[in-house]
Amino acid sequence: MVKQVNAAHILVKTEKEAKELKEEITKGKSFADVAKKRSQCPSGKNGGDLGWFGKGQMVAPFETAAFNAQKGDIVGPVRTDFGWHLILVKDQK
Repeated sequence: MVKQVNAAHILVKTEKEAKELKEEITKGKSFADVAKKRSQCPSGKNGGDLGWFGKGQMVAPFETAAFNAQKGDIVGPVRTDFGWHLILVKDQK
């Protein structure tokens, strides 16, 4: 059972933009580079890195997506009150 996730994310205003960015990453762009250029979260300057987090530390839709993914997955778009997220699951423990 996964107790913690190490993830990065990209936060944007629209689902359409999130889908476009996911396609760019799928075609070979670096998740971190896209996060630095396009994420509206302060974590964007660090490539979207959120570090390790456990259950109860993130808003529910984000947490559910991150904990149900596999290491290496890019999940999303996931909608929260903050906007639309793409989540890169870097590691789990």
